This record gives sequence, C-alpha cells and structure tokens, in this order.
Amino acid sequence: MADFKRISTIEAKALIDTGTASIVDVRDAQSFNNGHIEGALLLDNNSVDSFISSTAKDTPVIVYCYHGNSSQNAGQFLAEQGFTEVYSVDGGFELWRTQF
Repeated sequence: MADFKRISTIEAKALIDTGTASIVDVRDAQSFNNGHIEGALLLDNNSVDSFISSTAKDTPVIVYCYHGNSSQNAGQFLAEQGFTEVYSVDGGFELWRTQF
C-alpha cells in the first residue's frame, strides 16, 4: 500500500524551489483566496478528479491544509490514486506563513 510522507515546511520549501513539484491546498476556497503558497492549486471535490487525471503519477505532490492534519488524509488518498511521491506539510499553511 502506497503511503504519503510527512515533511517540514523547510523540506517543502526546498522541494518547491526545485520547480518539479505540484503544490495542492486542501483548505476551503475562501482561505485559499485569502492567501496560499505561490503556485498552489486549490484541491476540492470539484477539482480533484481533474487533478488526478491531468497530473503525472511520478510528479512530487505537496499537500497542505491549515495545520497539517487534513492534508494527511488528502495525502493518503492521492497515494492510493497512484501518486508515487506525496508529501503532507507538518504545520500546514499557518506555520508556512510565519516562516516564509
């Protein structure tokens, strides 16, 4: 069974800086519109099928939410859909915005 990995905000930023990862935000649309990691896509019930079908399964996927809890469920779901490199950001966007 495929699993996601938990990473720190520092590790996530390093991976984002490589330019190879997809970044997905699993918070609500209003929170996303109020601020998100640059380049992130809002992933919700309306967009998840499109994301799964249009993203290469070997693309590193970084998932984040508010504090790093919901993103673990989303990360596991994406891993089960065949993505081979899925990361959940510990601390979520709340920690990210205090650091970067």
